[in-house]
Amino acid sequence: MPDVIVAGAGPTGLMTAFELERAGVEVLVLERDPQPTTQSKALALQPRSVELLADRGLLAAIEPYVLARLPAGHFSGIPIDYTDLPTRFPFQLGVEQAHVAAAVEARLRAPVVRDAAVTEVAQDDGGVVVTAGGRSHRAGWLVAADGGHSAVRRLLGAAFPGSSARFSLLVADVTLAAKPAGLAEDWQLPSTGSGFLLPLTGGRYRVVVGGEEQQRLDRDAPVTAAEVGRGLVAAHGPGIEIGELLWASRFGDAARQLERYRHGRVLFAGDAAHIHLPVGGQGLNLGLQDAVNLGWKLAAEVRGHAPGGLLDSYHDERHPVAARVLVSTRAQGVLGIPDPDAIAVREIVTGLLAVPQARRAVALELSGLAVAYPGVLGRAEEPVSTDGRGVLVGADLPAAWADRVEARPGPAPRLVRPDGHLVWDGGPGLDDALGHWFGPRVGSGAA
Repeated sequence: MPDVIVAGAGPTGLMTAFELERAGVEVLVLERDPQPTTQSKALALQPRSVELLADRGLLAAIEPYVLARLPAGHFSGIPIDYTDLPTRFPFQLGVEQAHVAAAVEARLRAPVVRDAAVTEVAQDDGGVVVTAGGRSHRAGWLVAADGGHSAVRRLLGAAFPGSSARFSLLVADVTLAAKPAGLAEDWQLPSTGSGFLLPLTGGRYRVVVGGEEQQRLDRDAPVTAAEVGRGLVAAHGPGIEIGELLWASRFGDAARQLERYRHGRVLFAGDAAHIHLPVGGQGLNLGLQDAVNLGWKLAAEVRGHAPGGLLDSYHDERHPVAARVLVSTRAQGVLGIPDPDAIAVREIVTGLLAVPQARRAVALELSGLAVAYPGVLGRAEEPVSTDGRGVLVGADLPAAWADRVEARPGPAPRLVRPDGHLVWDGGPGLDDALGHWFGPRVGSGAA
């Protein structure tokens, strides 16, 4: 029997499984689709996500598929310079989500069980039973990372409050039969207006259209090549012509978030926990960082050494982060509306973001580098442990915590959580910090 079932083999679910396996936990990943998807809703890794992937040895497998290194982010199309950010990676990586997922899945010990849509969830004091693909599976815990239309969320009746969509857009991958010279030759940051066009690989282009036609159509109406073509012509003139419509979907600016990320023995992560307008390159990154925060805490709970409240701190730490992203993306959505009042506000915001202090504050937020948790001192530079333990640098490690913390030499004493956050930086209080984050002593002495 696995220790944890993960529902959903997107980047969030796979990253959660990876973190759990790193810590020695047995995981079963269930995925409703019969084959790994080649469609990529997200196309950007923010600096903090790049740090996390690099620290775990995952970045090297992704780098061959990187299409661009963009030294900036954007706030509703307003460029936000990243070049002076405090990170080894002061840029966004332009890479298709499918390649990120594939790189993580390739490192899992247990294969993903596909064609296994979740249809029932039942839990008791000892665990969870998940029915998927006609089979029942039992585990101690379930992580629901099954997307914005989460079946697990629906089956549990978990409240998902927020705001409904006010406007509609479509996203599509297409080939082009013709286009004006110089258009979409390389990666550019999005700007205002409809008809965004971005080159992918293999002659494909990513298109985002949100004009008057999209506002009139029902959200369930199929996207046609003709509709996409009309949107591109409206944005770029008559010299552009659709070849083949490869994939398309409609989306809006709905913003919703679970009230609680934990429901008994079920924990939610990624889009299953929060949805928002996909602007500013936040969604994929928010899910990956949910996974990294949750993984080591759930592993500690499974292994029986989690201090009281550690698992619940996943909600306490990550819920405010996503709530802030929802505020940001809602604001960016308003700034993108082609309304005279919104255009006036956009002009003011653009001027404000030209002020270095304001620009830097927004850059830190978009990049994920500004994320801070109560009782945590910030991000650490030390590479994480390969086996999911914490890391103590430059100080004697009491043997009582040697099974949960790796000791390393170094000139500056510091204690780092498995997700790369600093929780002690010298002086008194080491034992207290070890107990608070890594559980009670086992035995005594020092290593």
